[in-house]
Formats: sequence, C-alpha cells, structure tokens
Amino acid sequence: MTPEPRRYPYAERQDAVEELHGLRVPDPYRALEDAEAPDTLRWVAEQDALYEAERSSWADLERWRAEVAAIDAVDRVRSPEVRGDRVFWLRQDAGREHPVLMVAEAGAQRVLLDPVGLDPSGRTVLDAWEPSVEGDLLAYQVSRNGTEDSLLRVLDVATGKVVDGPVDRVRRSSIGWLPGGGAFYYVRNLDPRLHPGEGRYHRRVCLHRVGTDPATDAVVFGEGRDKTQFYSVRVTADGRWLAVTATLGTGRGTDLHLADLWAGPPERPRLRAVQEGMDAATRLYAVPGTGPRDPVWLRTDRDAARGRVVSCRPAELHLGPGAWREVVPERPDAVLTHLTVLSGPELEHPLGLAAWTRNTVAEVTVHDLVEGRQVGVVPLPGAGAVGDFRAGPPGGHEAYFAYTDFVTPPRVLCFDARTGRVTRWERGAPDAPGAGGAVTRQVSFPSRDGTTVRMFVISPTGRPDVPRPALLTGYGGFGKTMSPRYRAQVLAWVRAGGVFAWAGLRGGGEEGEAWHLAGSGKNKPNTFEDFAAAGDHLIARGWTGPGRLTVMGGSNGGLLVGAALTREPGKYAGVVCAAPLLDMVRYERSGLGPSWTPEYGSADDPALLPVLFGYSPYHRVTPGTAYPAVLLVAADGDTRTDPLHARKMCAALQHATSGTGPVLLRLERGVGHGDRSASRAVALQAECLAFLARQAGLPAPGRPGRDAV
Repeated sequence: MTPEPRRYPYAERQDAVEELHGLRVPDPYRALEDAEAPDTLRWVAEQDALYEAERSSWADLERWRAEVAAIDAVDRVRSPEVRGDRVFWLRQDAGREHPVLMVAEAGAQRVLLDPVGLDPSGRTVLDAWEPSVEGDLLAYQVSRNGTEDSLLRVLDVATGKVVDGPVDRVRRSSIGWLPGGGAFYYVRNLDPRLHPGEGRYHRRVCLHRVGTDPATDAVVFGEGRDKTQFYSVRVTADGRWLAVTATLGTGRGTDLHLADLWAGPPERPRLRAVQEGMDAATRLYAVPGTGPRDPVWLRTDRDAARGRVVSCRPAELHLGPGAWREVVPERPDAVLTHLTVLSGPELEHPLGLAAWTRNTVAEVTVHDLVEGRQVGVVPLPGAGAVGDFRAGPPGGHEAYFAYTDFVTPPRVLCFDARTGRVTRWERGAPDAPGAGGAVTRQVSFPSRDGTTVRMFVISPTGRPDVPRPALLTGYGGFGKTMSPRYRAQVLAWVRAGGVFAWAGLRGGGEEGEAWHLAGSGKNKPNTFEDFAAAGDHLIARGWTGPGRLTVMGGSNGGLLVGAALTREPGKYAGVVCAAPLLDMVRYERSGLGPSWTPEYGSADDPALLPVLFGYSPYHRVTPGTAYPAVLLVAADGDTRTDPLHARKMCAALQHATSGTGPVLLRLERGVGHGDRSASRAVALQAECLAFLARQAGLPAPGRPGRDAV
C-alpha cells in the first residue's frame, strides 16, 4: 500500500515575484521572514508539534544520545595565557555545561569565572577574555541566548569583583591592554540609533580608560570606512606598538595599520598604513623591546597564495613590499596557517614557530627569523590539526598549542625553543583515552571538472569492505580548512558501523587562497560539484551504496547540503541542514549577510545575480519532486544566519515533495549560531544522527545486529 501523504502545517503560498536586473525571482514564502507575525508564530508552533511527534517515534534516540554523551565526556583545556605571576586558561571537565576560566597563582589554582555561576540557566556564554599585562585585571565578554551580542566587564583577579562595566555593543572584541592596566583598546559598534536596522555594523576601535563612562571613550580608528568592516587590535606587552587590522566583511584582504604609542598620546595614536586596499591577508608580529629600526614580522599571502613570512622595520613599513625581506618562503606543498614569535634572552635569535597544513594535515616547523632558515621540525602526536597558538611570558622561550585528530581529544602541548622538545602541558585535564573502533584514511578523487579533491574517510575497518550507511559532510567556504578534529558525532556514527566522510572542497583553505577563490563568488558552483563528486566516489568505491548516503552541514555547510539536496534529490537518503543560508537572493538583508558579499557576491550585481539565483536552494525547490527526508535545524538567537532561511525552505519543501520521508524543522530557543551548553550540544548531535540513521538503515550503537550493514 502507498503510505498516506503527511499533513504539514499550512503556510500561505503567495504569487510573489520580484524583478531584479531583468530576472524574475519568485518568493512564495516571504511572509515567513517576519518571525513575529501571527501566521508565522502559529506555523512555527505547529512545526514544533510535528517535530516532537516525529522525534517521539525514534526508538533508538536514547541510545544515540548516550553514545554521543559518552564519547563527548572528555576533559578539555585550552592553551594558557601567562601574565605576570599568573596563568589563565579555559577548562571544561567532562559533565560540565560550559568551560570555566581558571587562574593559577602562588602554587594554587582556582576558578576565576564560571558562566553557570553567572547564569544557572546555562544560556550565558563566555565569548572572550584577556588579562592585563600584569595579570591583575581581566577584561571579559559574555552574551546570553546565543546572540553573541556581548557585554564587556573588567574584574579584579585577586578578589573576583567587577571593577568596570558593563560596556555594551561589543561582539567578541579583541582587547589591547596598555601596561599598568589603566586602559585598553577594543572594538565597539556605534549606537544603533544612528543607523536604524544596522546595529551590528559601523564598528570603531576605541580607547577605554577603566572606571570611566564608555560614552567618553576616544575613537581611534574606523571613521569614514565601510560599515561592514571588522577590526582587531593588538598591543605589545611593553605598550609601544599598536597594530590595527581591518577586513571588509569576511573578505580575505587585510588593511593593516601600525602606531608607535611612545610618539603621542594613546587617545590619538599616529597610525600608519602598512597595507591598504590589497586583496591579501597580512598579520603583523612584534615583540616587546622593538624599536623603530628593529625587525617585525609579517605573515602574508601577498605574492604568495599559500603564505610566507617576511621581516621589515617599523621605520620602513611605509615603503611597502619593497622593504620586505623574506625569512620563511612559500611552500608549494603546504599552506601557512599560524606564526608565533619567540624572543627570549636565552635564544641567539628570535625564532618563529610556523604551522602549516599539507594535504590538510598539520605540520609545525621552527625558523631562525634573522638568518631566514629552518632549524627544526616539531613532532606531533599523529596526523591531525593544530591551533590555539599562544606564546608564553613576553620575551620567553615557550609556546603552547593544541593538537587533535579524529580519535584524539584536544590536548595542549608546550614547545621549548631552547631544547626543541615538546611536552604535554600538565596543568589541566588529564590524558583522555583515544577512541577505538575507528580507522581514518585520506583519499583523493577527481571532481567533475577533473580537479583533484581530498577527503578523510573514517570507518570501522579503514577499507571499503562492505557498503555501509554513510554520512558525508563538508564546508567549502571562507577559506576555512576541514582539518581532522575530534567530534563525538563522527565516532558515534562509525562505532555504530557506518562510514563518516569529511571532504575538503573548493571554497575552503585546504590548498591556499587560490583554492578558496576557486569556490567563491562566481565560482561557487565548483563547491557543489566537488561535494557531488565526493558522494559519487563513496558509492563507486564501495564505501556505501545507493540509498545509504546521507549528508549533513551547518552554516555555509548548510548552504552546501541545501544545494546538494536540490541538485540531486534522488541521491541522498537523508539530509540535515543546520543554521543554513538558503535564499541566496535575499541573504544580504538579514543576519550578518552584508558581511558575506566578499564571499558570495551581491544580488545587486547584475553579473552575479544569475549565479546566486542559479544555485539558491530555496529557488530550486520544484513541486512534485520526491525529496528525501530533510531535517532543517535553526536557533532563535542566531544573529549570523537568520532562521528565516530554514523557515522558508521548510515550507517550500513540505509543499513540493512527493517523497515519503518527512521534512521537519527543529527550532531551538535560547541559543544561537555558535556555543551552547554541553547537554544541549549532545542532544542536537544525537537527534541529527538518529534522524539520518533511520533513513540510511544504520542500527544505533549497542543495538543487536548493528554489524549487519
């Protein structure tokens, strides 16, 4: 018997068509953009009820939740910051909802800041923190309900008492403390009343004096610049050099300015352009004690798409690349991702700790930054990823960084530049056991235009022994690299007998800036072609079979799987599309959309509108198509990708599909695009896996017969 068609909540389908640059663009569910409209509220409530009813029928959900929770229950620490006689670091013990900020002093350690202590509901997140140069004060930023709209406060580290703030209109701002702890540079948005509807733009770099009204803060940078620019600040520990970077939205090009704070009052720093108006990413590194004729270093992809390091003198920076001297050359086989400069008195010359990805796997090398030669290679625990690089005390010889891979939880390592040794940083979480039952292989395959693409395949045996239920994911955007990393979802799926595939697509940073550009703007369809070819490869090589391939992605990855769903709906057994962008004609009109035009292009551009419209998943939904089961995931506090994308796509798919699989919307309250409590994260991951496992025929972990794949 043919199953009875599902009855979905009613959403009025309007005959709304907008003509843009001569192109007719339909938008039948535009009414669902208004989250507060009565019809939208009614429709969302009915979608909630539908999701609850479907979820209650997933008999294996609790098994998935227990498995994800068990794998995720590892102690985690982040790399430490050393300030004066104190050490600060984030620690999250297994079972704790949020990381806590720890401080060690005089041989003892204690919790300095606990988000749950600030808000027992678990909806408050510690977004950013920065100790003062002496370590006696801490600037920290917290936000609530997932909005990432932070309040900045300053506390006295010795007493734990708040001594300044709150300062509003900040969003994970970098902090540049001046010595003495009396003032710091930070980034703040203008009063939203000045630009109605644009409250998350129009940023400025300001100087704040602790204990004063932020309304009196001096604006030192940002006037007259594009409203979408993001800024960051950095001050050397001796208080001499202020570096300000500016990027247009999420574009790669970095404007870089430097000021000698000893040459004038901090309220009026004499910022000089090091680089401006160039389509290149450049970061400056200076150490305490640097004078105008001493070297500083730039990590840049200017004239080096995979990255290099050059040195120059502050007094000559205005001369541009003609004054640069290359000290770490571009590598043809790897992408430069991090640089840490160590300059302790026990070192003959300053050393640079350089991190690279080669074929998406991390390497770390050591370089003499004066003589311009490589002097060592840092051994790593395996084929994984590194990050969270922090130098030790200013002018010291130690650096800290994190390491992880698909079966190894993050661990913090300490590099000693005097000896070249790497040790586990002992203060913090103990070693967690590696996760068994999963073998990682890296494979390569041709995309549909012949371009070679690489992918990690994690499976129970490390070979395509039998076709198994597969879960394919990717990102392919903003130059972000899909490096190996520990994820409970990956291991839970594999331990249940499935295959998890992690693809590095064009648009990402796996092969440098050229790879990124090959999957952005007018080239964005290449990302979708690579993803389709990844699925083809998994089937052709026997890792999985027809009807057993599922896909999942979030944020830009939500756009990716939305495009995959609408391009080849018959290819996938199930789709999870989380925090997505799906209406690519109107994405600039909500969330942080205007910041993303460097990545996607603008619908206001007559040349790019047909590209955006051509792949926009919302506009490719076709009535009468047998779409697979789809779970759209959104959060009401998401200020990056507005939930309207998920709402409109859900209504369009529910109206159009002739398939038997459900189309569901999971709307979570009180969280946003990023961090959330551990229990909420586990619940979300478990529900996504349970949903896809039902479609692909994967028994839950611990269920008899799970090896019969």
